[in-house]
Amino acid sequence: MKWSHAIKDYEHYLRIERGLSDNSIINYSLDIQRLIKYLESQDIKTGPLSIEKEILQQFIYETAKLVNARSQARLISGLKSFFNYLLFEDYRETNPMDLIEAPKIGRKLPDTLSLEEIDLIISKVDLSKAEGERNKAIIETLYGCGLRVSELINLKLSDLFFEEGFINVTGKGDKQRFVPIGDVTQKYINIYKDQIRNHLNIQSGHEDTLFLNRRGRQLTRAMIFTIVKRLVEKAGIQKNISPHTFRHSFATHLLENGADLRAIQLMLGHESITTTEIYMHVDRSHLSEVMNTYHPRR
Repeated sequence: MKWSHAIKDYEHYLRIERGLSDNSIINYSLDIQRLIKYLESQDIKTGPLSIEKEILQQFIYETAKLVNARSQARLISGLKSFFNYLLFEDYRETNPMDLIEAPKIGRKLPDTLSLEEIDLIISKVDLSKAEGERNKAIIETLYGCGLRVSELINLKLSDLFFEEGFINVTGKGDKQRFVPIGDVTQKYINIYKDQIRNHLNIQSGHEDTLFLNRRGRQLTRAMIFTIVKRLVEKAGIQKNISPHTFRHSFATHLLENGADLRAIQLMLGHESITTTEIYMHVDRSHLSEVMNTYHPRR
């Protein structure tokens, strides 16, 4: 079996069997491509079914000189997944990555924004420009519904169920979930939709897409990052802020105000509650409050 065939079969497996998103599949494939480039640079002639542990160990060792521990751990995890697939399909009898351990890394707690900082960022939106109302609605939706960037740009008019107080969100692996949407977020989406969007020359195929660029097409992920970056710079906030930060803040603020972790998990669309816990910045005062409120011997 050639590497190209193995990668193609693996991508098909990730898409059909595991239901992963295109972005996740690309990242898994890049791990294997990185290994292939290393083999070519070292003039090592071996395929996915015959490659041995020693070669992989040397590859990981060389890679460790170039990337941080977190990237190294992700690479090892990706390669283990690939060889587990070959094992699962009976292409191999063993996984050569089994005895290769990833470096120990602590959980990276994401930056969050306070409500005051979010209001400050939104106040920096230039409403004198045509895209101002759109950008304001985008930030309100990222924070108000805790969406991923991919979920935001793929949001459609037909996904809005404002009378019921929900939006239909298509998450990773095309899995859909209903997320509550508050009156404030609804208000700014309606302003954009009714006063700005309906005046655009909407291109064919984008008639149902909610957030559009000036040419009437779907916004890109990069454009959302640019919008957030510029607003944060204007606000003078010295934190590592990305569109995902609003999702972190959404979850954290809900928890701090007494929301149930399981409910937050469902709104974020996490399969495992362990993933949800990573988003939580729970300070000691909040834990003490929970103890004093709910424990029978408080």
